[in-house]
Amino acid sequence: MTEDHKLRNISFAEHLMPKEEMLEIRTNKKSLMIGIPKEDERFENRICLVPDAVSVLVMNGHRVLVENDAGEGANFSNGDYVAAGAEIVYTADEVFKADIILKVAPLSKEERKKLKPKQIIMSSLHLASQDKEYFMDLIRNKVTAVAFERIKDKSGAYPVIRSMSKIVGNTAVFIAAEFLSSPKYGVGKMFGGFPGIIPTEVVILGAGTIAENAARAAIGMGATVKVFDNSIYKLERLQNNLNNRIFTSIIQPKLLTEHLKTADVVIGAIHASNGLSPCVVTEEMVQQMKEGSIIVDLSIDQGGCFETSDFTTHKDPVVVKHGIPHYCVPNVASRVPNTASFAFSNLFTPMMNKIAEAGGLEPFLNQDHSFGSGVYMYNGIITNRSVGNRFDLPYQDLRLLMAALG
Repeated sequence: MTEDHKLRNISFAEHLMPKEEMLEIRTNKKSLMIGIPKEDERFENRICLVPDAVSVLVMNGHRVLVENDAGEGANFSNGDYVAAGAEIVYTADEVFKADIILKVAPLSKEERKKLKPKQIIMSSLHLASQDKEYFMDLIRNKVTAVAFERIKDKSGAYPVIRSMSKIVGNTAVFIAAEFLSSPKYGVGKMFGGFPGIIPTEVVILGAGTIAENAARAAIGMGATVKVFDNSIYKLERLQNNLNNRIFTSIIQPKLLTEHLKTADVVIGAIHASNGLSPCVVTEEMVQQMKEGSIIVDLSIDQGGCFETSDFTTHKDPVVVKHGIPHYCVPNVASRVPNTASFAFSNLFTPMMNKIAEAGGLEPFLNQDHSFGSGVYMYNGIITNRSVGNRFDLPYQDLRLLMAALG
């Protein structure tokens, strides 16, 4: 038999052999249209997607509409976004034609007028600073709204909060150092330690990610750090992560008051899962603090953990109560908008691609139940108990609601 015959016979034999069934591979992948409005809240300079992130999304078949100069505050130009494949639009109305609106600050009253039915809004919520009208506007347009700060990952952690918290914790120490040395608010004191001089005493309320990063930065600058939290587990974890046996205690009012009296800096960093932080420092306790000490309330976006805290802005960041300067800016990370914008992008870019690969937000929610923790409104129906109870509005469980509507 010739070599040619042998090859033909082998080929014929292979043809007769059983083969795996060839199935058509179908994908439900959906192309997204994402709108990035220019933040209209003063002093909010962050942006959710940096140009590099836009490039990734565009290459994956998505459209990204960026409002004119939306990235300017974070040092990203229109040209940067055009080069990445974004479409620059010159009015907020054009941006709000997108199916998904991705922005940092909660929607303003003017932005809520631009909503279209069934739109998806992904932004921060800042529940403590909202009013009932905010939610009524969303309900009227039957939108689906997702709060960044409430999104969980599969481990039960809050990835957006954790990412921003690392930035905020470090930044808080530099803020404290700035005002402690200020002749107007502080006493011209250098933050940290110096040979022959008693080191700065820093009291931190809370033992989460913000507290850990604030403590690490403060210790690195030579300060003495004391941490108070009602979770022994968190206190132990913080000590282990810092590899430093710093002073820790549960929050006992009498003991806390004694340490507040000698503190140079007090940082409030208590995060509550229900959206409102507990008030652990009373007005009377603040009155007993020493002159020249500084309060930095990083829990202010959840109402604050000092009874004397009031919302402030980056333009007027300090309010003085009983002689004690209070720094109560809710968006501290906006002081470093370029860094914070990259941190946002690292989270939202894969998130957008996963939503698209699932075929849209609804099928994605069915695949990733942990993400649903961030949804506080679904098709105009409130799905978050804290929101419903706070504003006396009816609410439903997201899973049951989706099953009923599905």
